[in-house]
Amino acid sequence: MLTLSLKTLGWLLAHTPEPLLRLLAAAIGDALYFGIPRRRRLALSNLDHAFPERSPAWQRATARASFRRLIETGLLSLATPFLSEPRLRTIISVSPAMLAAYARHQRDPAATLICSPHIAYWEVQTAQPLVVPGPFPEFGIIFRPLDNPTANAFVVKSRERFGMKLLSRKEGFAEALKILRRKGFVGVLFDQNAGLQGALTTLFGRVCSTTELPGLMAEKFSARVYGIYPRRHAFWRVEVDCTLVAHDNTTTGVTLALNRWLETLLTADDNLCASWLWSHDRWRNQDMPGKRFHLAAKRDLLPQDLAARSLPTLPRRTRLFIRIPNWLGDVVMALPLLRALRTSRPDAEITLFAAPALLPLLRDWAVADHLEPLPPRGVGYFLHFWRLRSRYPDVYLLFTNSFRGDLEAWLSGSPQRFGLIRPGRSRPLLTHAYRSPADFDERTHHQLELWENFLRHFGLTVAPDRTPFQSKIENRKSKIALIPGSENTPAKRWPVAHWRTLITGLPHESFVLFGTPRDATLTAEIAAGFDPARVTDLAGRTDLPTYVAHLRASRLLVTNDTGGMHLANALGVPLIALFGPTNPIRTGPVFTSPAHILQPPGCPPTGGGHLIDLSPKTVIITVRSLLAPTAISV
Repeated sequence: MLTLSLKTLGWLLAHTPEPLLRLLAAAIGDALYFGIPRRRRLALSNLDHAFPERSPAWQRATARASFRRLIETGLLSLATPFLSEPRLRTIISVSPAMLAAYARHQRDPAATLICSPHIAYWEVQTAQPLVVPGPFPEFGIIFRPLDNPTANAFVVKSRERFGMKLLSRKEGFAEALKILRRKGFVGVLFDQNAGLQGALTTLFGRVCSTTELPGLMAEKFSARVYGIYPRRHAFWRVEVDCTLVAHDNTTTGVTLALNRWLETLLTADDNLCASWLWSHDRWRNQDMPGKRFHLAAKRDLLPQDLAARSLPTLPRRTRLFIRIPNWLGDVVMALPLLRALRTSRPDAEITLFAAPALLPLLRDWAVADHLEPLPPRGVGYFLHFWRLRSRYPDVYLLFTNSFRGDLEAWLSGSPQRFGLIRPGRSRPLLTHAYRSPADFDERTHHQLELWENFLRHFGLTVAPDRTPFQSKIENRKSKIALIPGSENTPAKRWPVAHWRTLITGLPHESFVLFGTPRDATLTAEIAAGFDPARVTDLAGRTDLPTYVAHLRASRLLVTNDTGGMHLANALGVPLIALFGPTNPIRTGPVFTSPAHILQPPGCPPTGGGHLIDLSPKTVIITVRSLLAPTAISV
């Protein structure tokens, strides 16, 4: 039934006037372009990644033309078995370069590979014997057979009509090798979506998996390698052209040379660029959710690819958007994983979305390529994320657990949106999720461990980098920093009287108090009566960069469980953290800087004690031990 339908449709197309066919192809192509948003967006995304410097108008025009030419190709393929030879000669021609290649082969026969990319009208290559003068060489084309045997037999018969021989990918490789051994031609489609069996290479700067089949055959037979492509001049008017591809006769050399040739071809010629099938995802191998955060393939040719292109590092073309939390402590705890992502996916262009106040800190630490401030709450908030669609993110990673964050990611149009789902929760706007195991007790595991499991679920293979951003304290005479506040949680605060006893018990030390404007009343009580030269109160008087600078200059920090604790820990500042009701196992410092956790007597390791029970004497003894000349290793 399928074969009868193909024959009927093909006969009708072959006998339909070309002006009507041209209108039909344009109408169907436009219907697909405008009617299938997901496929249109894929084409536009591919073009924007490949040609970010070209205008959106050019990208839209090229994508739309690509859809139309795909339909033109399909119509011609169906009609070809029913087109007369004279009519086919008006449709198909060959370029002088193609004729020269055949003439060279007649003078000097050699094994020859004809490598074809996914450019519209690819099937006209089987009609070349009609338009090439003189004896035509032995020519086999490796193809993927159809699943339906009857339909496949019809397609093979029609494509072999003029003397080409089709070689099934399932059984035809042995025959292809025999043809090359007899110094004939073998045509092969070279693909940049070869799955895990391909080799890691780049195409337009993006990592892909490229088939090594042409390279293997070229190396085995010292074959000439041509890139072949149909050049569309008008509707159903095609010239078959070719380029001799320079290579070093190795599998790797040929594989890489073909990708570079294709890039040059499409970059230099807008007409050919519009004929490439941009709606096919040639880079999808590296977007498998379970492997998203590392590069995986049978072979890795990226070092050789970069060397051949004279590039020092891998271009960052995978657009990774990351929504980080709003709380400073959570942001700092996520930093080791952001570093790991950079290492695990060196091709990722990382964009962080964060509260505006955090941007100076993130900029200073250089953990991302781009920083995006969250817009002010209001009418335009979600419109801001909708406009991100024009930047075509590839994956959106959410460290947040809110519906707001999920909606932001959904509005951006990212095809992959990864998040963490705790038991009993639902996040329908995610495309893929890591579900925290029901037996994972967050009280006995650090927040970083849960996040690491989350990212490993999506392919992260690199351990979190816990190295502090600064590990050397220059000034041993600097002050001891104190952070007595804790945002809006009074229970997390060590009592004012205890802080004053600490200062009194260390009479030869100088101190600097930090806090938010809301902590100013608290710090003023602590500093009252002390010599301002020995106890400096900076609560509410520093912006984030100044705060960081003062912490970096501090000899030691004594702090409640606050974001400042995590910040100092990341900066390499030795610290003593006072935990009472909160759980240091879950939210304690994560960097390898010296950090000592103190809890009240009898307090469970997971928290629940009262900070009033933590005596100043205990803290003073710990401070003195850390201030000993050899106590702090930095």
